Amino acid sequence: MVETRAARAAARVAGRVAAQQDAIIGFLRDICAIPSVESQIGPVGERIQAEMRGLGYDEVRFDRMGNTIGRIGDGPRVIVFDSHIDTVGVGDPAQWGWDPFRGKIEAGCLYARGACDEKGSTPGMVYGLAIARDLGLLEGYTAYYFGNMEEWCDGIAPNAFVEVDPGVRPDFVVIGEPTKMNVYRGHKGRLEMRVVAKGRSAHAASNHLGDNAIYKLLPIIAGIRDLEPQLGDHPFLGHGKITVSDMHVQTPSINAVPDEAVIYIDRRMTFGETKEQVIAQVAALIPEDQRDSITVEELFYDEPSYTGFVFPVDKYFPAWALDEAHPLVLAGQAARRLAGLPDAPSGKWNFSTNGIYWVGKAGIPSIGFGPGDEETAHTVHDCVPLADVVKAAEFYALLPALIPPG
Repeated sequence: MVETRAARAAARVAGRVAAQQDAIIGFLRDICAIPSVESQIGPVGERIQAEMRGLGYDEVRFDRMGNTIGRIGDGPRVIVFDSHIDTVGVGDPAQWGWDPFRGKIEAGCLYARGACDEKGSTPGMVYGLAIARDLGLLEGYTAYYFGNMEEWCDGIAPNAFVEVDPGVRPDFVVIGEPTKMNVYRGHKGRLEMRVVAKGRSAHAASNHLGDNAIYKLLPIIAGIRDLEPQLGDHPFLGHGKITVSDMHVQTPSINAVPDEAVIYIDRRMTFGETKEQVIAQVAALIPEDQRDSITVEELFYDEPSYTGFVFPVDKYFPAWALDEAHPLVLAGQAARRLAGLPDAPSGKWNFSTNGIYWVGKAGIPSIGFGPGDEETAHTVHDCVPLADVVKAAEFYALLPALIPPG
């Protein structure tokens, strides 16, 4: 948009958003109040769909996996606004001090499960797209709101969006994970693995007759603990990370020597690290004399969604980043300025998002923008500033018209 025209459009967008502020905040409180733990997103999807129907979306439905899709327009350019609407659990409810779903408002922030991660971006996206349509800012676009499941397997929902239902390959994607209202353009990747040690069971009173599978993993756990300084580094994405994140033991009883022990590994990957190298690093920690009884395995996800839909994927999530001069990044920065936000450099997430599919696997240009601070995600302090939830709608409405053609 030409500068003066863009300023006029921004003023009109701001006026529309201000007029709908109460509706945007009420909508957020409604969807936070609906539990959507462990990808059970049917009820919250229904509530979001009702809002989109009320705003006159051209198409509103569930896809086969059970994600929520809202479409405006049928132009040749395709943009997707991606917000996962599932959440992690609440843990011990006594740790909250308030109902984690009904939430509380304090100092201008809504504290509730999913307020930051990631329901906080949904109202701005849903209302922003409708406002953009009403003001002629979506000319030439097919625009989708995509409310999806992400917490248990990053990228699986957008993978199905492109390859199964609706079978659309976007030109651009906006990811609504929390960015503190800045434009984000990448993050580290991830590989999930497990190390399986086989032993031999025996009664604990005769443990010398057994082969304790837990003990076999001890040098590997210690090696993983000490491995991180040797991992790759990148000036933008940062240093690789590795964590033993879980352990399962198979034993006939607590009075027996375990015959199997499994550790699970979360390995955060930066640029320059390949999946094969990452697996080899862990395999090299297995003592020479134990390599016939210990294996390293890449994890695979093939659990059905709540609708019964199965989309098998390996649990490898590539690192990704757009250049700070990429046209989509520049358009995002222009949208921030027009929305009245102070200048700030583009940044990155510390955690993983659906960008591992959109950009990492599919090569589709994507940026992140959302209210909230990722450091409160998955904690009892999960919260989002309500003023930012409303302001985000301006960004989402303005962005499509600022992306250059071609």
